[in-house]
Amino acid sequence: MPYAGASGPAGGLLPEPAPRGLGLHHEHGRSVSVTFDGAELLRYVTHPWDTPLESPRPYIHPLRTLAGQVVTLYRPHDHIWHKGLGFGLPNVGEENFFGGHTYMRGHGYRQLDNDGSIQHRGFDALNAAADGVTIAQRLDWATAAGRTVMTERRSIGVTVPDGAPAWVLTWSTALTNVSGAPLPIGSPATEGREGAGYAGLFWRGPRSWTGGTVLVPGRSGEDDLNCVRGPWMAFTGRHDEGGDASTIVFVDAEDNIHHPTPWFVRSNLFACLCPAPFSDKPYVLADGTELTLRYAVVVAAGEHDPESAGDLAALGVKALTQP
Repeated sequence: MPYAGASGPAGGLLPEPAPRGLGLHHEHGRSVSVTFDGAELLRYVTHPWDTPLESPRPYIHPLRTLAGQVVTLYRPHDHIWHKGLGFGLPNVGEENFFGGHTYMRGHGYRQLDNDGSIQHRGFDALNAAADGVTIAQRLDWATAAGRTVMTERRSIGVTVPDGAPAWVLTWSTALTNVSGAPLPIGSPATEGREGAGYAGLFWRGPRSWTGGTVLVPGRSGEDDLNCVRGPWMAFTGRHDEGGDASTIVFVDAEDNIHHPTPWFVRSNLFACLCPAPFSDKPYVLADGTELTLRYAVVVAAGEHDPESAGDLAALGVKALTQP
């Protein structure tokens, strides 16, 4: 096999062979990229440059299929605080860690000076091996006034199952209340906006996926599946230009609170999906205690139905149950 710097027939340098398998690339002070066979699967921005209104917090964009199709959207004009795939909470007591307006019972959405930030404090692991990639991170949740009310230990993993037209991302977050008082964690739904339980791991899909198909075990639909409970939910849509389809599947870990979780989803207005464990009533996190949430996200090529999406969800379940 040619090596870097070998001469070709015309005396030029032969291209260096593309790396095989998973790779990890750290851009210090900005982001981490995960690659497979030299092509980028995701870029995890650890140090966002957003305005305070957008509740600056780490996010993943772009998120790609193995074929290179982008399945996230960054900073859409209708909700500039939507950033690809990320974790945010719009109602933590009186604080907002999701961005934009805060929904308040009896008042509706109001723009308050309460948009906090989730700040990177350090990595505990940046590991790439033949069987997977691990990113382990420490973060502080700081209010708009600069007071840290929660700390977080976050772990993101990437695996590529042999022979599957998909890869799997796992997301684990452990939140600890350090505020000195109980913290109620809710959503616009717990403040009275029916069906708006978004809070937690939130995905915003491409514009071309508007009107796409939502999948749950045994059923397919669109906005009618908002608030359905289940162990997983999927969204399938088509891309501009070539018209190819892709599918993204979210899997709720069995040890999460309120499993099987309710889901927040939109299709007809725009494509978004979020496991919604804080949609029924606020979860009160006692001072000094920890709440752990774990999910898998399966990123797949092609258009899927409930049966084949269930097969993809099984890949996520397997990833969540492995050490």
